[in-house]
Amino acid sequence: MPESTNTGRLRVGLIGHSFMGSIHAAAWRRAPEFFDLAARPELVAVCGRDAGRAGEFAERFGIGRVETDWRRFVESDDVDVIDICVPGDLHAPIAIAALEAGKHVLCEKPLANTPEEAEAMVAAARAAAAHGVRSMVGYSYRGTPAIAYARQLVEAGRLGRIRHIRARYLQDWIVDEDFPLVWRLQRERAGSGALGDIGAHLVDMAAFVTGQRLREVGAMTETFVKQRPLPDASGGLSATAGAGTGEVTVDDAALFMGRTDGGALASFEATRFATGRKNAIQLEVNGAAGSVYFDFENLNELWFHDHTLPAAEAGFRRIHVTEPDHPFAGAWWPPGHGLGYDHVFVHQAVEFARAIASGADPAPSFDDGGYVQRVLAAVEASSADGSRMTPVAGRRP
Repeated sequence: MPESTNTGRLRVGLIGHSFMGSIHAAAWRRAPEFFDLAARPELVAVCGRDAGRAGEFAERFGIGRVETDWRRFVESDDVDVIDICVPGDLHAPIAIAALEAGKHVLCEKPLANTPEEAEAMVAAARAAAAHGVRSMVGYSYRGTPAIAYARQLVEAGRLGRIRHIRARYLQDWIVDEDFPLVWRLQRERAGSGALGDIGAHLVDMAAFVTGQRLREVGAMTETFVKQRPLPDASGGLSATAGAGTGEVTVDDAALFMGRTDGGALASFEATRFATGRKNAIQLEVNGAAGSVYFDFENLNELWFHDHTLPAAEAGFRRIHVTEPDHPFAGAWWPPGHGLGYDHVFVHQAVEFARAIASGADPAPSFDDGGYVQRVLAAVEASSADGSRMTPVAGRRP
């Protein structure tokens, strides 16, 4: 297996150029502008099936080369990192081929569409790691300073023994029943609906902050709109009049509860039908000694309750997570000048670039992604058979 020798440069090749491709491209460009990196990322190539659209993307981001065949792309001599931003049905074949070609791989979440695909990716990542090839799954919200700081508070024992985890991810972008049948609503492309698209973030975030993993779940899922208009010929978001309808084959919403390996009770809600909610990612963790609460729609704030204080002065207090000592924040603006959605992807790129340069194992790893995939499968199994609790299959941490 070939190994990258470019320690001063980190040549990145991006596969996919839609929404996620754009945010990843911007992140790779900004990472070395604000962070001191031993391996400086440089976006050198993009791959997409439509040469015209990929070419327009390349021109917009100043990318020098365009490819239309991902199989040739992952073998390219001028690329060190393959960044995968395509639908889930392509994650496994691209990631495995890239790792076998000696390329470092950043793969968007969820890692795969099935636990079996995820396990194959985890095995490929382990084999590649023996040759110095690194891999990471894109649970980008770990790069939110407030979430990273919440983890620090838990690790420092400020919350004490964790008893409750409460997580919600609420959106409303498909409430309109005339919204067309895009790929995210098709199981063969996306794997699942709100569960995998946004619920996966909750599963990873809860594990990241608390250090605990789910060991059993009980769940319900629902598809509220079962037929939708077919999209137009370009695949755009406007339905073509008279084109007919197609079946929605994924969930619109998922509710599940569980118990962690640390004994905490956890509840999760993921929906794309929460009218009025745009990107409300809410996490609350209650421990014997304190609690934290976070809402991404106010992403620069973390609410912390110190239960060891006298009752007369205790209560939730707002921490504005923009001080130089807060995770990631010191590289950006003066205190009080908040960060945004795009910054979390810059932090993701920074963490991956640093891991590659130092030879460390990046986090979240493919193994972390495999754990989330097993949870998603257990949720679907529990919902399908109506069982009270369903064990999460696979290895224990």
